[in-house]
Amino acid sequence: MSTDTESALARTVLIHGPISRAALAVRMGMSPASLTRLTKPFLDRGLFVELDEVAEGVGRPSRPLDVSDAMGPFLGVKLTGGEAYAALTDVHARVLGEAVVPLPDHRPQSVVQAIVDVSALLADQAQAPTGIGISLGGITDGDQVAWAPFLEWEGVPLGALVAQAAGVPTRVANDLVALAEAERWFGVGRGLDGFAVITIGAGVGYGLVAGGEVVRTPDAGVGLGGHIPLDPHGPLCQEGHRGCSQAMLTSGSIVAQAQTVLQRPVSYDEVLDLAAAGDPAAAAIVDASARALGRFIALAANLTLYSDVVLGGEGMRLFAVAEQVVRDAVKQGRDARASEVRLHVDDSGFPAWARGAAAVAIQDAFDRLP
Repeated sequence: MSTDTESALARTVLIHGPISRAALAVRMGMSPASLTRLTKPFLDRGLFVELDEVAEGVGRPSRPLDVSDAMGPFLGVKLTGGEAYAALTDVHARVLGEAVVPLPDHRPQSVVQAIVDVSALLADQAQAPTGIGISLGGITDGDQVAWAPFLEWEGVPLGALVAQAAGVPTRVANDLVALAEAERWFGVGRGLDGFAVITIGAGVGYGLVAGGEVVRTPDAGVGLGGHIPLDPHGPLCQEGHRGCSQAMLTSGSIVAQAQTVLQRPVSYDEVLDLAAAGDPAAAAIVDASARALGRFIALAANLTLYSDVVLGGEGMRLFAVAEQVVRDAVKQGRDARASEVRLHVDDSGFPAWARGAAAVAIQDAFDRLP
């Protein structure tokens, strides 16, 4: 196994590459000679590649280092209650292919087979994955799923089951943790000391990066962001909380409110379309949800003392329809002297979740470097 310093070197080149040796030496806090000694084995094994020369100031040109695309590909799978969304990525989490397969039921063997099937489907478009990452809502230790409410699971060794069936190393992560890791390593969080992640869709998610690391505690997978009070006059959630984040921001709650007012079945996108077109009933519901999202964002920034917030999830079209309402609510929830909240929006939906799962597989591969 690699030493801690070698592992840190590999991760630094992956996250910050392409990177010059001079910049890498500064980040690693080591001399040029020590850096040359450490990078040589990675170059010899083909894990690192040298790119074309670039000029750096008045000194001699340098050849930046990057991680080779030969390491990979990786499969990321996001599990919901009904589907397995998958993305095949390279080592830099760039998506090479996407697919989705239905889950016939929630039996572990059925879910494992769905993951194997979607892996084979994407392998037909490229090469077979060298590692698999799986994300889901709930609590997991990387292998064992202790609790997954959408799948109605407790104590399922999903990682081991998939690794045995697929024949490749497999890691399982909470979906918010995986998404935050993808943003930290490959997304808007690169180089940031800390930021919050808020997702909306079928549920409400909240994650946090602090001190350059994703916060991982036993409570990270419980879904504590789901019942934060946001509107004292809002609807009730299923657990009886009035105006909490679940009641105000989930697609199911927004649809239920619209159907009650409009007296007919509607979809989430239809509610947003009606609001955008100026329908007063739909606009009132969407604006109330947008204000609640703005309050949530302001709370996250106030309580973490970080002013960067990543927004994602399959329900994030709400932000596109009512962006100004969200931003006004954020401003109202902040002290005038506080830093401006910087919003980073990922509206790609389920592909972002799957890419987050792939990031978990990539991290696992770097932890296992020989």
